[in-house]
Amino acid sequence: MTPFRRLIDILSAFVLGTVLLPVILWVTALLLIKEGRPLLYKAERMKTPDKGFLLWKFRTMRPDSGDRGVSGGDKTGRITKTGAMLRRKRLDELPQLWNLLRGDVSLVGPRPPLRRYVEMYPEIYADVLKARPGITGLASVVYHKHEEALLARCRTAEETEAVYCRRCIPAKARIDRLYEPKRNTCTDFRVMFATVFKNVDPH
Repeated sequence: MTPFRRLIDILSAFVLGTVLLPVILWVTALLLIKEGRPLLYKAERMKTPDKGFLLWKFRTMRPDSGDRGVSGGDKTGRITKTGAMLRRKRLDELPQLWNLLRGDVSLVGPRPPLRRYVEMYPEIYADVLKARPGITGLASVVYHKHEEALLARCRTAEETEAVYCRRCIPAKARIDRLYEPKRNTCTDFRVMFATVFKNVDPH
C-alpha cells in the first residue's frame, strides 16, 4: 500500500466516523435495548496469508459458540429482527471504520477471508492477499448478490461450505486478480460509488 492510499484511508475513517457518529450511537442504543450484549461481532480475518486481525461488525445474530464458516441459509434462523434490519441497511458494517483507521483494511481491496479458507486454499490467497484487504472491492460489487443467492439456498453448514468453496472463492479470486493490476485512485472511487449507490453489501 502506498503512503497516499494510507493517507486517504485515515482521512476517510475520520471524516466518515464524524459524519456517521449519530447513526453509530443510534444503532448502539437500539441494540442495547432490543438485543442486549454483546453489541459487536468480532471474528478473525486475514490481512496477509499469515497475519490475522479482528474484524468488527455490529452483532446481527444470536451468538453460537460453535459457529464457523460463512453465512448461508443454514444460519438464517439465528438472525435477529434488529439484525435483519441492520443488514438490509448495511449498518452492521459501520464498526469497520475502526479497522480502517487501524490499517487492518483499506477502503477498497479484496474482502478479508477467514483463516480456514486461507489455509485450505493457500495458492489462491497467496496471490489475492498481496493487496491490502478492503471494506469493499470489485468482487463485492459484481458478485455479492450472486453469492448471497447461492448461499441462501443452502440448508446445512456442510452444503454452505461446499458451495462457497467450489463456486464463490474461485470466482471472487478471479475478479480480485483482474482488478489489482488496473487499480488506481479513480477506479477505487468508482468501486466505492458503486458500493454505496447500488446498495451492495461488501462482505
